[in-house]
Amino acid sequence: MKISARNMLKGTIENVTEGAVNGVVAIKVGDDVVKADITMDAIRDLGLAAGKECVAIIKASSVMFAAGSERIAQLSARNQLAGTIVEVKEGAVNGHVTVELPGGARVKGSITNEAIDALGLKVGEKALAVIKSTDVMVGVE
Repeated sequence: MKISARNMLKGTIENVTEGAVNGVVAIKVGDDVVKADITMDAIRDLGLAAGKECVAIIKASSVMFAAGSERIAQLSARNQLAGTIVEVKEGAVNGHVTVELPGGARVKGSITNEAIDALGLKVGEKALAVIKSTDVMVGVE
């Protein structure tokens, strides 16, 4: 199957924190951990457990960026992935920014050209890809 989401990060589940309705799945992707807040029904249906291989799936429109590599304190988004910008493509209104993480995985986001310029996002610069855990889907083979 092919999907339209630009980000498919392969990894291994570190742990699953179960709740009454939702749970949090922590996925080790290279040197980073991506957290997905998904329903307990999905966790059970997919057989998600520590050690299982999976894919964190994230739409480009769900990725926000911050300049620099320092984590932002007091922010509710669980995923703050630091890396280096490897591509910036500006369109008529929106552009795509791609950040490569230290482990080699890449995260692509779609933001306005105005935001790209205001943040000074350029190839070779450090940036944080910021993603809410509720915007991360989990897939298994």
